[in-house]
Formats: sequence, structure tokens, C-alpha cells
Amino acid sequence: MEKTPSYFVTNEAPKRIHSMAKDIKLIVVVRNPVTRAISDYTQTLSKKPEIPTFEVLAFKNRTLGLIDASWSAIRIGIYALHLENWLQFFPLSQILFVSGERLIVDPAGEMAKVQDFLGLKRVVTEKHFYFNKTKGFPCLKKPEDSSAPRCLGKSKGRTHPRIDPDVIHRLRKFYKPFNVMFYQMTGQDFQWEQEEGDK
Repeated sequence: MEKTPSYFVTNEAPKRIHSMAKDIKLIVVVRNPVTRAISDYTQTLSKKPEIPTFEVLAFKNRTLGLIDASWSAIRIGIYALHLENWLQFFPLSQILFVSGERLIVDPAGEMAKVQDFLGLKRVVTEKHFYFNKTKGFPCLKKPEDSSAPRCLGKSKGRTHPRIDPDVIHRLRKFYKPFNVMFYQMTGQDFQWEQEEGDK
């Protein structure tokens, strides 16, 4: 098992992985690309407080509403584009897409899908999780041989900066056709537009 967030968005990765292990099972955690872009920016901001605002980086021309899809925080969320690359080397049956949103609200349910996909007995269940109110995320309860529960690191669960609602609206419009294409390609509706309508 190996984990690297950048594999899914690295053009050379599918070919290299295929040449090394063509029967591999791949798991990709995806989340609403608007939230993902803001989270990406928040992480960068924590390391480089001098960077321009999210609003400045997100647009080539804000007056015209032209999104800067060359900015990595935006480009990474165009999942259909990245998946197209992977489907040249792997059948969809070898790729599981895990919903980042459902992983937070129902970690055991998402882990059941992962265990089924990997052909494993379902050993990770509801009893293994608790919700950490401070982090705002579920954590793994303390394993018997450990002194502390396993929670996401300090870099996760940061408070996002306030982003102009007009910018959020424009990003939603920008991502919508790509999201629809991604839903069609995967056969899964992640309901990102529905979530946004509820907020």
C-alpha cells in the first residue's frame, strides 16, 4: 500500500504505475472542488502568509469572471480531466472514488466500501470512530497497542478564510460541467451542486 495525493493529478503517474503493477487497485478520495481549492489555499497560506488573496489567485480577470485554471488549487479539482488520463491505463473497475464529504459524516460507511473494494473482511466499523469536536472530523479510537487515538494532523481541519460569495458562485459555475462529466465517467453522483444549494 502506498499513499500520495499528487498521483491522481500527475500526468506521468498512470503510465508508470501501470508498467509497475497493472492489476493494482486504486483509491482516490475526492471532495467538492470549490471546498478543495479553498482548503488548498488555506494550507499554502499557513506556510506563506504573504501570498495574494484567494480571490486574486483564482481569476485571470475578475471583472470578466475568467477563472485561472492554471493555478494548481483550481486545476486539481477538475477531476474529469485527471480521470481521463487514468482511464487510458486502468479500467474503472480498478478505481474506487471515496467521497471526502461522506468520509467525514459516515467514516464507517465509506470504509466499508473501501474494504469491499479491496476484498477485505469488514473489520473497521462504527465502533472504531468517534467525532472530534475540536477538529471537526472523525478520529480512529485508540488501538489496543497505542496510547492515543489516531486523528488527522495539525495541518487538517484549519479554519478557512472568508471568501467573497461571488467568487464561490463563479467557481461553482466553473466546476459544474466538469463535475457532471466526472459523475458520468464514474457512475457516481457526489451531489456537490446539491450541497452548495443547501448552504
